[in-house]
Amino acid sequence: MVRTLILVALGLVVVALLVLYLLVLLFSHSPRNPFESELYFITTEKDGSKSAPLPLPVANSPSDGTIELSVVIPCYNETSRLKLMFDDSINYLKETLPDRFEILIVDDGSKDSTDSYALDLAHNTYNLKPGQLRVIKFEENRGKGGAVIHGLQHIRGEYGIFADADGASSFKDMSKLLAQVKNVENKNNDKIPAIAIGSRAHMVNTDAVVKRSFIRNFLMYGLHMLVYVFGIRQIKDTQCGFKLFNKSSIALIFPFMHTEGWIFDVEILIIALRKGISVSEVPISWHEVDGSKMDLARDSMNMAIDLVVTRMAYILGIYKDSVVTKTKVE
Repeated sequence: MVRTLILVALGLVVVALLVLYLLVLLFSHSPRNPFESELYFITTEKDGSKSAPLPLPVANSPSDGTIELSVVIPCYNETSRLKLMFDDSINYLKETLPDRFEILIVDDGSKDSTDSYALDLAHNTYNLKPGQLRVIKFEENRGKGGAVIHGLQHIRGEYGIFADADGASSFKDMSKLLAQVKNVENKNNDKIPAIAIGSRAHMVNTDAVVKRSFIRNFLMYGLHMLVYVFGIRQIKDTQCGFKLFNKSSIALIFPFMHTEGWIFDVEILIIALRKGISVSEVPISWHEVDGSKMDLARDSMNMAIDLVVTRMAYILGIYKDSVVTKTKVE
């Protein structure tokens, strides 16, 4: 009798594990391969006209030595917010890294001519040189994560940062992140893989958070709890859209990414921690900006599902951080 009960219990455990595996497999993600056109960029000519499509650097190729920092900005219908972000970032970059920066606008299938608007601002408002601002136009929407993953793998800089198009993070804090990554490199006398991520955790009791709606804060704390439960306990703010990487960390993380939606930040950190990459959390200034593309209820639910699926997919071996997820061009 006891033996029968044990066998039944074992059988139920096996069935439960099989069901769990199949559910995670069903909800898992497989990022699409890039279209041929997405391996090219547009910039401005000296006279302000649009250039012909020019080839991007080969994915994860070494820095060309001329650019220290590449700024990747994922965009979807951002004509109403992009100039404020440019005012903050381009002016600061010109002061601190003259002729040693580039900006990559990754247009995630916008319908409002974000690509043309960015190029016009680059030439007529900020007087950027040809190639300093590059626009990659997606043929089909991939999500914020897909835009960041693609953009960072095609930078020229020694370091790459992704920043949200709304300008919610104060761009001058980029210097704090860059200094932290360089500090980690210098301590090890080598450019070991290193990441510095902007954090808003210190602002939890400030007006920027307190004055947000109850439902927004409720969903934020719920997501933080899920992140903690599913194994990222060293990082207080995983979702801040302001993260800086050196080239070696980009090559170890982004070719292996699966998630292209809002929760992609968590997968970045999962892979980094699994591979022993240095991750530093740096307090930054941040403020709420209107015009978010997130549907609060729907996207919060999707983020929760994607978080659970992503973590379980690595535990069950469905996702592997040693297998490149993109292998061909459409």
